[in-house]
Amino acid sequence: MEDNKRKYMLPISILIAALIIGGVIVYTNKSEKSVKEQQSSTQTEKKAEVTIDENFVIPQEGVELPVKWGNLGVKLVDSGVIDKSKFEALYSNRGGLDAEAKKILYDSDNGNLKITSQNSGFLLNMLWALGLGNKNSILEKGPMSDTQYGGAENFASTGGWSLAKGDTMGHYSKHNLINLTSAQQALVEKVSKGIFRPCCGNSTYFPDCNHGMAMLGFLELMASQGVSEDEMYKAALKVNAYWFPDTYLTIAKYLKEKKGISFDKADPKEILGADYSSSSGYQRVLQEVTPAKASGGGGCGV
Repeated sequence: MEDNKRKYMLPISILIAALIIGGVIVYTNKSEKSVKEQQSSTQTEKKAEVTIDENFVIPQEGVELPVKWGNLGVKLVDSGVIDKSKFEALYSNRGGLDAEAKKILYDSDNGNLKITSQNSGFLLNMLWALGLGNKNSILEKGPMSDTQYGGAENFASTGGWSLAKGDTMGHYSKHNLINLTSAQQALVEKVSKGIFRPCCGNSTYFPDCNHGMAMLGFLELMASQGVSEDEMYKAALKVNAYWFPDTYLTIAKYLKEKKGISFDKADPKEILGADYSSSSGYQRVLQEVTPAKASGGGGCGV
């Protein structure tokens, strides 16, 4: 009888030991898992705390741009790139042109342009007209005139401009609104190839939409007034932020969360490049962060 008891006790003792040891192992694993979960939760909470001050990216008071507008509004009207009656009719449905807009359109003594959330759409239209009407080899020899696309008239930046006198293509790269030296032209071509917009995948060198054509006009204007390459990128980023506020608030959020960089410390040339500012680049950003929403709309034009 004693022998039988011993036979049963040995396996039971082994089983109890195994359970105790197993219990310790399980307990240790749970503790490690709990710590990891707490760390993960803390990290998530920290990420959730990352907020971007909208005024930091899109200042409510606006941004003064490094270009004087002068009498370009008058030139655009006189050349017919802008039909005065069509333009005013468009804005009459939006409450009419305010005093600032009338000055930009009809005055000959305008100082530096200032972009705000309120006038970003109006300035987009003015710069769009400038980019479309000003004579430039980018429009005549660049991708816009490549025969594989069927002609320059087939793009949103040309077919969408309905505010000209007569046929829009009658004004395409036809007027000497801004005269550039060969060095200034080379600078515009160089910078235009490095500036993208999130509504499509093309650079400003291929201005197939209104934002691209407007940016081309803006680059020409800056180059003609001696703005440096670095300052051109800085100003272009500020303008893009007003035209695409949701996009650049989201990019600012991405930079802060994923890179630990504040928007004002980021390289404007890098942010305006294809990795961030093209449609595909921005989609990559959206895969990493929850999109931000600006309180005001961007400049859409016409």
